[in-house]
Amino acid sequence: MPDGQELDVIVTGRSRTPDGHWWYECEAILPSRYQHPDGRVEPGSAPTAIVVAAESITPLPGESYAALPTAGAVTGRQWVAVRVRGVGQEGPWWCVHRRDCWQARDGWLTRRITAREAVELLADGEDARVCDVCRPDRALRAAR
Repeated sequence: MPDGQELDVIVTGRSRTPDGHWWYECEAILPSRYQHPDGRVEPGSAPTAIVVAAESITPLPGESYAALPTAGAVTGRQWVAVRVRGVGQEGPWWCVHRRDCWQARDGWLTRRITAREAVELLADGEDARVCDVCRPDRALRAAR
């Protein structure tokens, strides 16, 4: 938790967001109240759905999350680099796209790359550009 406290949770699934970050769907057993039909109220507890950033989850020793239901894109390969032939004096260059961009199909060489690889490719300067349609640079700023 942000203030250093720890909370035991039941991990029920995980998902990867379009920006490439992993999140765990969890249930935390939190204090609650139970109201009886006759109106009496007593303290209790109830599972409460929460979502936690993967880096904040510490598995129990010996636990494996391999069998968890997983939603989202293929691990690590969120971006597409397409090699585009240059026109005139301009040599070939890489165009970086989001994985689901409809423009990411017009090159003579295509490969899926990680966020780190995309940032490094774009940092090279003249040899790489971002797609004008899907603008992956906006999401990649967080990966820098």
